[in-house]
Amino acid sequence: MARASFPSNSSALGVPFDDDALSNPVKSNPVADTNESFYNNEGYELKPLPQALHSSHLKDGRNLVSRSQPQPHPIPSVDATTVAITVVEGVNDHSGQEAEQLQARYRKNGMIQFAALCWLVLLMGWNDGTTGPLLPRMQHEYGLGYLTVSLIFVVNGMGHITGAALNIFLTAKLGFGKTIALGSAISLAGYVIMSPGPPFPVLACSYYLIGLGMSLQNAQGNGFLGSLKEHMSTKLGIFHGIYGLGAFLSPFASTAFSTQPRWSFFFLISTGLQLSNLLCLVLVFRLRNQDDVLADAGQEPSQEGTAATTTSEPASANGSRVKEMFKLPALHLLAIFAVIYVGVEVTLGGWIVTFIIRERSGGSSSGYISSGFFGGLALGRVALIWFNRWVGEERVMYLYSVVSIVLELTIWFVPSIIQNAIAVSVIGLLLGPMFPIIISHSSRILPRWMLTACVGWITGIAVSGSAALPFITGVLASSLGIRALQPLMVSMLGAMLVVWACVPKVTRRMD
Repeated sequence: MARASFPSNSSALGVPFDDDALSNPVKSNPVADTNESFYNNEGYELKPLPQALHSSHLKDGRNLVSRSQPQPHPIPSVDATTVAITVVEGVNDHSGQEAEQLQARYRKNGMIQFAALCWLVLLMGWNDGTTGPLLPRMQHEYGLGYLTVSLIFVVNGMGHITGAALNIFLTAKLGFGKTIALGSAISLAGYVIMSPGPPFPVLACSYYLIGLGMSLQNAQGNGFLGSLKEHMSTKLGIFHGIYGLGAFLSPFASTAFSTQPRWSFFFLISTGLQLSNLLCLVLVFRLRNQDDVLADAGQEPSQEGTAATTTSEPASANGSRVKEMFKLPALHLLAIFAVIYVGVEVTLGGWIVTFIIRERSGGSSSGYISSGFFGGLALGRVALIWFNRWVGEERVMYLYSVVSIVLELTIWFVPSIIQNAIAVSVIGLLLGPMFPIIISHSSRILPRWMLTACVGWITGIAVSGSAALPFITGVLASSLGIRALQPLMVSMLGAMLVVWACVPKVTRRMD
């Protein structure tokens, strides 16, 4: 047996040892004393420990011995708290990266969805901006007077009213994605019918289809943006500003076609644009309900849900929803204001060209004045967002209405084409922010769970103004001349001012 050797000074080990006991080892039960068994096995040699080794590291006798053959490097002791912190930090870093990627995907989806809606509303503006420059050509082509040609406004308005009524039930039955795509398909059918220049009754019927489809798209788009929990007012301002941009661009094309033999081929352009809109809506929203689409942009659905996401309610529940909606006085006041506003907007943009040609002796290029009006409309909806917030959306409506009335008076009494054109553009600038403010204000005073249906009704019924006021203008022009346009506009702007004073201003939200 190899003799175990120890250092002469046992204190070098950091622990006391009994030399006599080691010099006369007694073999004992290895199970009873494991440490002693290590000393009695051959092939082990006791070695001195380094001075720096603390006694606390000596857990048992096995720390004192080593085999003659090379041993693996000992595993250093590690604090368990340090290990836990390191693991948690690693998990946090990983989860933080995933959260950033998820937020980036949400932002991207939200931008794509908003871009699709902007393309939709651009084509709505494009549609509304074409009528004014083409109106004199239609009168000449079909041999129509003011009263008869104004029927296209009536038929188009009837389509919008039908769409407003159907939107409540289609939203509950089909949901957001299918309803908005259906509206685009109906408008596309109307443009296809108009393109070859059919007889006037057929042309008027196609205006009905376009009005119906645009009403469904308008209601769904406004309701979707009104349901946003972040940047709602800004996006609504941009959304309606894009409408003005489309209405600003289309008169350039329609004025050019109005002097061509095949003037109706202008609607081939509209057909192609509307087809691209239909494809865009299907690809982006994929015919899904509103809550699912909003979830792709990171917005959680409301607790009560929205009308846009209810797809399986019984008819009795839908009827109850409609009854409850129409019990809201604020809804009717906002709808009346919207009716007058849209009527003024469409009447002024549609009849101002005829007014300039007949009353101010303007030429065929007078159609570009309509572009000035809708260009001001687009600019006002975007450029005046900061001013609306600075003054306050409720107060600024009074300011815009009063200044618009003054400018209408100048058009009425100042016989200057240049002055009239500038005044019309400024009126467009001031009228521009009004409709986004209506939608934004309705989102604050109407219940969220029925917001899409309410906004759909407001935007849909509002277009009845685009039928009534232009038709009334045609009736007055038949007996009094087109100069009756300006007194009518002044009175309607005054009526808007009175109605807005009656709209509830207290911010309250009933979720």
